[in-house]
Amino acid sequence: MKIVIAPDSFKDSLSAADVASAIAQGLRQALPDAQLVERPMADGGEGTMQAIMAACQGELRSLVVDGPLGAATQAHWGWLPDERTAVIEMAEASGLQLLQRQQRDACNSSTYGTGQLIAAAVEAGARRIILAIGGSATNDAGTGMLRALGLRLIDSQGTELPRGGLALAQVAKVDASGLDPRLADVQFEVAADVDNPLCGPHGASHIFGPQKGATHAQVLALDKALDHFADHCVAVLGQDCRDAPGCGAAGGMGFAAKAFLGASFRPGVEVVAQLVGLADAVIGADLVITGEGRFDAQTLRGKTPFGVARVARAAGVPVVVLAGTLGEGYQDLYAHGIDAAFSLASGPMTLEQACAEASALLSDRARDIALLWQLRG
Repeated sequence: MKIVIAPDSFKDSLSAADVASAIAQGLRQALPDAQLVERPMADGGEGTMQAIMAACQGELRSLVVDGPLGAATQAHWGWLPDERTAVIEMAEASGLQLLQRQQRDACNSSTYGTGQLIAAAVEAGARRIILAIGGSATNDAGTGMLRALGLRLIDSQGTELPRGGLALAQVAKVDASGLDPRLADVQFEVAADVDNPLCGPHGASHIFGPQKGATHAQVLALDKALDHFADHCVAVLGQDCRDAPGCGAAGGMGFAAKAFLGASFRPGVEVVAQLVGLADAVIGADLVITGEGRFDAQTLRGKTPFGVARVARAAGVPVVVLAGTLGEGYQDLYAHGIDAAFSLASGPMTLEQACAEASALLSDRARDIALLWQLRG
């Protein structure tokens, strides 16, 4: 019997590799002779780089960069030397994970640190950069990233603007002449799981600003500031892509990547699935087990279990989900390649307790699934 284990990380609890290992441990208790193939997954958010590096045996490199509010932080990026491919996870340098809740500041946070990682990859000779942009703490339309690569933003007095999205309301000139010319030789691929435009009611500020600390008034101001910046970009670039799908991802990082770096967009889970060889792994499998911390209707928007199910369904392999929580609308996934879903909790418990015991709970539920599977005869 062959079982492929392809989960996402459980946020604030276990990495994808640790989740896969815990599931495998439980399966072995009931199915000691089964062939277990572990393929830790991600969807473009936190853990994407780690999953790719583990599967591809890449190099993990580190760099001290400016965090979302300017404080120095050590960030990591991945390097696949044979392919001259860099994997940069925005959350490492500009992520919510780097801030306490009371520190979240959508108006002034910056993607400058992500730009520093990109600069390091270009210096290393990267010809392809995969930019995973989930989990950001920023709403600056990617301008911090671009400024780290040589872009200048000038106000009406000829002064460089401060960092952050709100300052973009004062842009009088966008000077792209100083952008690193080596960027033109790099293929950029954005791994994202949202298709929002840059501005408007479905844009970066309105949809994602509040979770990054923005009040209603700040959301309106930020949306206007990003729109103003986009107006100036049209004059410089000769094209307007603010309404293109994905340009609102990561507080507008998608816009900067598309407009200035010529990036293409792919669902993050598809990028990871290709790099870890998921399609090959499920060939001949009897079962696929995937999972994530919260499994609900939002999973349909391109999160890991949905992407894994698409690959498994194409190969005719059934899929079971293990999740910390089964949220509203999770049943909708049964029409998209998910055959069964189970939550981890063995009884009433707090979130803190569930996170602390996640590894043991995963092993127990995986063992239960294996025992049930044996009843098929």
